[in-house]
Amino acid sequence: MIKTLNTLFVTMLGLGKIKFIPGTFGSLATTVILFYFFHVLNISSNLILVVLIIIFIYSFYAISSHIKNSKNKDPREIIIDEFLGQSIPIYLYEIYHTSTNESGETIIYYAIFFILFRYFDIMKPFPVNFFDKNFKNSFGVIMDDICAGFYVVLTLICFIFLKQFVL
Repeated sequence: MIKTLNTLFVTMLGLGKIKFIPGTFGSLATTVILFYFFHVLNISSNLILVVLIIIFIYSFYAISSHIKNSKNKDPREIIIDEFLGQSIPIYLYEIYHTSTNESGETIIYYAIFFILFRYFDIMKPFPVNFFDKNFKNSFGVIMDDICAGFYVVLTLICFIFLKQFVL
């Protein structure tokens, strides 16, 4: 029973079992889910943070359990790490923009976050590649996507900083 629940958890209810680009579908689903939580249901950012922390902590156990008897320590069907990494720039954007955002502007930012996250997750610049290559366990599976999420944030901070000098 717990093995089935862990599989559902790490594959985001089976979404990771899609044969073609499961990580991209996981990132896209995360973007849609968080938009819905923040802008349709208007869930408190504090509650969302608590849920994200619980998911982050439980992911270590669930992924370890899922890959325990497998040769492949980072199978494609595990996409909860994409959920976590994609959540970082979206969450930080939402708490930074405390005023009411226009949906159009928010959708543009979410699309940018999605594209940049997928780019960094696929290209794996340092230290993303460090975690991916050197930790063949749940820590490595999760941390490469966490780093990719922070790369998105860093890229946007640099863009905002440079934008101040151009305009």
